[in-house]
Amino acid sequence: MAEGDSPTVARRRVRIVLREARERAGLTQLEVAEEMEWSLSKVIRIENGDVAIAPNDLRPLLAYLGVKDRALIAEMLASAKIARTRQTQRQVWYQSPEFREHLTDGTRRLIEYEAEAASIHSYSVFHIPGPLQIPSYSEALMNMWRDEMSEEQRKVGLDARRRRHDAVVERVGSLRFTALLDESVFMRAVGGPRIFADQLQEILRLEQQKLVSIRMFPFSADAALSYNAGFDILFIGTDNDLSNAVMYRETGTSDEIVEDRATTERHHLRYQKLWDAALTEVETLQFVKQRIRDLTR
Repeated sequence: MAEGDSPTVARRRVRIVLREARERAGLTQLEVAEEMEWSLSKVIRIENGDVAIAPNDLRPLLAYLGVKDRALIAEMLASAKIARTRQTQRQVWYQSPEFREHLTDGTRRLIEYEAEAASIHSYSVFHIPGPLQIPSYSEALMNMWRDEMSEEQRKVGLDARRRRHDAVVERVGSLRFTALLDESVFMRAVGGPRIFADQLQEILRLEQQKLVSIRMFPFSADAALSYNAGFDILFIGTDNDLSNAVMYRETGTSDEIVEDRATTERHHLRYQKLWDAALTEVETLQFVKQRIRDLTR
């Protein structure tokens, strides 16, 4: 365990070790709950990372799961102590009742990882990535699905988008954000010409601040477009350490955090191939500037 680990990283380490140990032992979450005399929901929340496990609970659980490596046990106990510091300090905004009610588990975990990530690689064929969106663009995008959500859901969703954008902007100098966007993203004027031009201006501003690097995957590219509508790969450590990478992906009806290394590595490789086949950053910015001129004529 590296010194200075955040509670998020420490909690992720503990829950992955617990889940993998349980699966190796051939035990279900219900069997663990019954043996430990816990509720099933407690086991699920620990493995999902919704709560941190207390060191006094961790010791007997590791023994029951057959974890005998003393060094690993010591590491898990140390990580468990770090993981609980966040909960004893304050509740973060996305875990408050209103956000827990209206945001999916996948989205809330994505927001948590965004706050800790050293780098984020975002791929989209439909819209500007959430953390880069201005409020008017987010509102116009969400209004497209207004008949499928309540007003409270829309309000909370817009507030979450705004907070994510502000959190990313505050990390200029400590976060590397790359965005690989299909040409259709730039051609689809969500919200109308004025709003979309303002959104593209924000992209230019963030690029000038060296917060984000953007490449466009053009219609004319002689390469296979990914079937995925969109995914984000977040590295808690360095870009070449896939053991500390997680992936967020969404479809029209669901979203999820993927922590399987093989799946994340496959998508990261796909992202790199598409990035290399796309227009360069300079060419993309030239396209964006021309697009702004066309929208504001």
